[in-house]
Amino acid sequence: MPSTVPIDFRTLFRALPSPYVLLDREFTIVDMNEAYLAATMRTRESIVGRNMFDAFPSEGESRSRLQESLERARDEGVSDVLALIPYSIARPADQGGGVDLRTWSATHIPLRGKDGDVAYILQHTQDVTELQRLREAARVDSASVLGTDVLRRAEAVHQVNRTLRAERAHLRRLFTEAPGFMCVLVGDDLVFELANKAFRQVIGGREVVGLPAREALPDLKGQGFFELLEKVHQTGKVYVGQGMELVIQPTEGARPERRYVDFVYQPILEPDGTVSAIFVEGSDITGRIRAEEQQRLLMDELNHRVKNTLATVQAIAVQTLRATPPGAFADTFLARLSALASTHDVLTKGQWAGADLGDLIRRTLAPHGLDRVTLEGAPIILPPQAALSLGLVFHELATNASKYGALSSAGGHLRVAWAAEPLHGEPGLVVDWRETGGPPAEPPTRRGFGSRLIERSVTVDLAGTFVADYRPEGFHCRLTGSLAAANMPRTG
Repeated sequence: MPSTVPIDFRTLFRALPSPYVLLDREFTIVDMNEAYLAATMRTRESIVGRNMFDAFPSEGESRSRLQESLERARDEGVSDVLALIPYSIARPADQGGGVDLRTWSATHIPLRGKDGDVAYILQHTQDVTELQRLREAARVDSASVLGTDVLRRAEAVHQVNRTLRAERAHLRRLFTEAPGFMCVLVGDDLVFELANKAFRQVIGGREVVGLPAREALPDLKGQGFFELLEKVHQTGKVYVGQGMELVIQPTEGARPERRYVDFVYQPILEPDGTVSAIFVEGSDITGRIRAEEQQRLLMDELNHRVKNTLATVQAIAVQTLRATPPGAFADTFLARLSALASTHDVLTKGQWAGADLGDLIRRTLAPHGLDRVTLEGAPIILPPQAALSLGLVFHELATNASKYGALSSAGGHLRVAWAAEPLHGEPGLVVDWRETGGPPAEPPTRRGFGSRLIERSVTVDLAGTFVADYRPEGFHCRLTGSLAAANMPRTG
């Protein structure tokens, strides 16, 4: 019958005939067996709690190779073998002092804690100094031949391991730095085993390795990605997603981000046909999708503006033809088109995001000479539709001033002042146009296209008011407008 006596693993560890030492993640010596103490000529009290490299100092390649091997076991969670490594051991004073140059063969085994992370490293060492010396002496007897063969095989294994480690490190770098996002999920719970930088960027920089997919990315719940992964795991069939939208919330309380991705869920099949892992590869195409959306928006906006411009040109042509003598039609019509074009220039300069009111007035009055003009007002950015409407209004006012008002005589002067002023509870403006020094202003005997254009532009397009005052000292008008109303679709 099997024994029911409990095993004392500490006693068993201490009694093992081969040298073993246990290190924590910082390479501090935690415990060791008697064989290790004998091989290193140390006492337990002299090395427990000390860092491996403080207890056994060394410099150069030997130290570097030992540290790299320990770090690989800790950071990659895989056993690592040093087939041969020269490493000097200082003799205690009671054994004559000095330093022994020893050759070792070492294996580093990662031990994981309850959380799955590497908590300790178990080092198994063998002192192969004598075998190494036998080989170097090249004695032709059975012992030297055996030693030479063993060491040759050990060196061959070590070289193969070094090559494999270099290839693995190279592949890991390629995986980590790849421009497309990649990750590997394993097991029935789809636990993240690997995730590269590009993948972490897509999910907001979170660390997900070691976590099940649903736990690592709870903000993706209900978006279909987990269900697709599970289907691939169950069926073993590849899934290709194109232009799929996802909404992520990188940190609690952060604003959700909308992204678009192309990706492949590639099942990793075992010889028996079962799925052991899923390899995910793809690219974040959010920038491309947003650029395409912006392009469509710009095309729609351009189409809308062209239609509006053509409608405006048609109205100007019809009304100018009705209200202007045939001989003056061409000049009047072209002048109004020039005013429309000037406003377009101002808007184009601002990429149609808006136009500065002062710049618009200045451009309109420039052909008539700015030496007799005073402009006063803080910068106000007009929405595109407001700029188009006011550009035509200022052109009509400037034309009248140059024909009949202050700008028609050498002593005349024009002052235009503006300010931001709410209208109907919305952002608005007020413009004051005052002419002096020219001929006395007289009300028109008939209501022409210019008057109707001004009235429609202000009262309909800007939901504002236009008040004209014909004074002996010169023409004066005051207009108000709502900038919010200028952004609303035109219905008439």
